[in-house]
Amino acid sequence: MIPTVVWGTGNVGRAAIRAVDAHPALDLAAVLVHSPDKVGRDAGDLGGLGRGLGVAATDDIDAVLAAAPRAVVYAASGDIRPDEALADLGRAIRAGAVVVTPSLYPLYDQRNAPPEFRDPVLAAVAHGGGSLFVSGVDPGWGNDVLPLLMSGLGTVVDGIRCQEIFDYSTYEQEESVRFLVGMGQPMEYEPLMLAPSIPTMVWGGQIRLMARALGVELDEIRETLQRRPLDATVRTRTMGEFEAGTQGAVRFEVQGIVEGEPRLVIEHVTRIHPSCAPDWPVPPNGDGAHRVIIEGRPRIEITVEATDEGENRSAGGNATAVGRLVGAIEWLVAAEPGLYDALDVPLSPAVGRLGRK
Repeated sequence: MIPTVVWGTGNVGRAAIRAVDAHPALDLAAVLVHSPDKVGRDAGDLGGLGRGLGVAATDDIDAVLAAAPRAVVYAASGDIRPDEALADLGRAIRAGAVVVTPSLYPLYDQRNAPPEFRDPVLAAVAHGGGSLFVSGVDPGWGNDVLPLLMSGLGTVVDGIRCQEIFDYSTYEQEESVRFLVGMGQPMEYEPLMLAPSIPTMVWGGQIRLMARALGVELDEIRETLQRRPLDATVRTRTMGEFEAGTQGAVRFEVQGIVEGEPRLVIEHVTRIHPSCAPDWPVPPNGDGAHRVIIEGRPRIEITVEATDEGENRSAGGNATAVGRLVGAIEWLVAAEPGLYDALDVPLSPAVGRLGRK
């Protein structure tokens, strides 16, 4: 059994506790929390399992890492605290742990990561013998392993489009939705996530991964952006009101240009309510989906819908990201210490998990 720590118990951490508990090769050794209110609570309670696991949450990072866990699922956010997240990852890797996380976008394409992100990780690997694999859903399997797998079914491939189409009212991260993405803000507000070059920073690595796997050279990476206001005030279940005239929908593309044409495209269509921008692409049931379209011969299209925590689509997406990461731990433990990406780490079948509660 591989002693495994879950670090953070928010939207991703809850799913990570469940995934580690369900994996026959992993043993949940500890759960690290930030909030004093969570210290001492049973991991099964924090993970929404409805049963105890006999592991009490703690905020003592030093003690947990001193016990030399073999693996760490780092589920704390890195969106607005990248320096702190990078420091946390370094501590775990220096302790000799295999670390998996969705938290730092620049490291999804680790070969092209900025030195200020890559160098500290490599130094930690050299010091402690741990490893790091950063991945997720989008960015993540929705625009690396899934489109690449599907491309192998085509005779002629003219282009690949990866779409995330989501109603963000299902998210439980109000600060990110309102301020990073700009939902409910005046149209003159400039959301950080949509600022020039930021989409490329987040999703450009996925474009480069696809290009590398397909053996093509990129001319450049381009961005497009459209925003729409709400026609009427709407009320959401998790985040309250979003006023008429404020931003209600966003559509952007990160395009990989090959021989002058956008051949590799990652597109996001995001709404706070289905009534906004109804002419843009919509998911099959209105809540959310990931879609890959291979243009060519044959034309191939696949849509993935995941649900968890009471049919919640955003929770379903988080759970698939966690499944990719937790499922990689066995492979990483057997591999040499290092910094890995999605083209290195295979997507493994759920061996030993069929029918497992």
